[in-house]
Amino acid sequence: MRGFSLALLGSGLRPGFRSLSSNAIKPQRLQVVKVLAAKRVLVLNAGSSSLKFKVFNASEDNASLQGTLGGVVERIGDISQSGLVAKGISKEGEKKKWELKVPAKDHVSAMQTILRFLKENDSANFAREVAAVGHRVVHGGSISQPLEVTEQVIKKIEDAAVLAPLHNPPALQGINAAREVFTGVPNVVVVDTAFHQTIPPHAYMYAIPYDLYEKHAIRKYGFHGTSHQYLVGQAAAMLGKPVDQVNAITCHLGAGSSIACVQGGKCIDTSMGMTPLDGLMMATRCGEVDPAVVLHLQDELKLSTKETDTLLNKKSGLLGLCGQSDVRSVIELRDQGDPHATLALDMFVYRVRKFIGAYSAALGGKVDALVFSAGIGENSTVIRNMVCQGLEGMGIEVDEALNSATVGGRQADISVPGSRVRVLVVPTDEELSIAQQTMAVVAKGAVARQPVGAQ
Repeated sequence: MRGFSLALLGSGLRPGFRSLSSNAIKPQRLQVVKVLAAKRVLVLNAGSSSLKFKVFNASEDNASLQGTLGGVVERIGDISQSGLVAKGISKEGEKKKWELKVPAKDHVSAMQTILRFLKENDSANFAREVAAVGHRVVHGGSISQPLEVTEQVIKKIEDAAVLAPLHNPPALQGINAAREVFTGVPNVVVVDTAFHQTIPPHAYMYAIPYDLYEKHAIRKYGFHGTSHQYLVGQAAAMLGKPVDQVNAITCHLGAGSSIACVQGGKCIDTSMGMTPLDGLMMATRCGEVDPAVVLHLQDELKLSTKETDTLLNKKSGLLGLCGQSDVRSVIELRDQGDPHATLALDMFVYRVRKFIGAYSAALGGKVDALVFSAGIGENSTVIRNMVCQGLEGMGIEVDEALNSATVGGRQADISVPGSRVRVLVVPTDEELSIAQQTMAVVAKGAVARQPVGAQ
C-alpha cells in the first residue's frame, strides 16, 4: 500500500485507505425520486455458505423500525442440502416458523429464494415496498460511517479483505446478489469497524516499525462496532442524555467479546485489535497474549501459520482452559468444584475488570454508565456480579435483586439508587442498528433509486 505523510496521521486518514464519506461520494443514481411510499428495510448478513435476512417496517412517521420476519438460507453451494429457516409474522398476521428445502447454488440464487419466500409469506409486492437493503460488513478499512454502495465503496471493501479474508468476500457476494435481484433499490453497507474510526492514533497504533503501518495498514481497527454504537444510543436514552454527552464503557460479552471506551458518544479505544483475536479471553479465542509465546510455540511445536491460527482462534479461551466453550457449562463445572473451570472464569472476569479499570482511567474517571450486552452480558447474572463486585470505589454498585431479575432479553438499570456509575443491561440488536443506519443514509439525501422491481 502507498505510504503517506506523517501529517495525515492527525487528519484521520489511514494509509492505503482513502477516506470515504457521504460528502465525498456521489453515487451514480438511476431515476431519482423522493422517498415516500417505500417503508421497509431488508437487512442481510452474508457468510461463506449462508445468507441471513431480516425485514423491518418503518412507522408512519419514520420514527421507529419494527422487525417482522427473519431467517437464513443455509448450506449455500450444496443444492442437495441447502434450506431456508425463518420465523416471524406471516402476511396473515400470525406468528409462524418455516423450514424449507430450497436449492441454493450460490448467493444470487439464495437471494432469489429469499425474495420468493417473502413474496409468498410477507407481501406479494415486497420488492416494490423496500426502501433499501442494508448489509453487515465486518471490515471497511477507513470507512467511518454507513454508505450507499458504489463501485468506490466496493473497492474499499475488497481492499480491506486482506484484513478480514473470511468475512469480506462473502459480504461482497451478498451485496452483488442483492444488487442483481433487487434492481434499482439502494444498497447500504454498515461496517463493524466504522464506529471505532474515531479512536486516536495513540490508541490505535502499535509500537512496531512505523513503515509497517504506512505500507501494510497494521493498526488496531476494533470490531463489534455496530453493537457498541447501538448500546451507546440505548444507554443515552436510558440516562436521558444526548448521545454526544455520554461517557460509557460498553461490554459486548458473548462467544466473541469486546469492550469499547466511549467519550462524548465517540469511541476512543476498544479491546479488539487488528483482528478479533486480541483483547478479552473468549469462548475459543485466547485474547491478549505475549507475542513471544506465539513464536515459541511455532518453534517448539513446529506449527505452521494455519495451525497456529487454529490453536489461538479455535482451541484456546474457555475451551482451551477447561474443555467447555459455553460460559453456562463453565459455571456448572466451577460449582461442582472443577479447578480448571474456576480458573477459566476467574481469568475471564479479571480481564473484563482490567479493561473497565483502564477505560475508566482513559475517561478521567468520568463514567456515566457501564453497559453489559450480548449472550453473556445480557443473561449471566453470575458474570455481571463477579465483574462488578468490589468496584464500589469506582462508583459501580449493583443491586443484587435487580441483577438476578434481569435476564432473557430484559433491558434494565441494575445499579443501586446511589451508584455514581449506572450499570445497565441492554440487549443488543445489530440487525435493528443496521436497519436504522441504512434508513438514515437513504433519508439523509431524501432521495433513493426508484424501486422498479426485482427479477
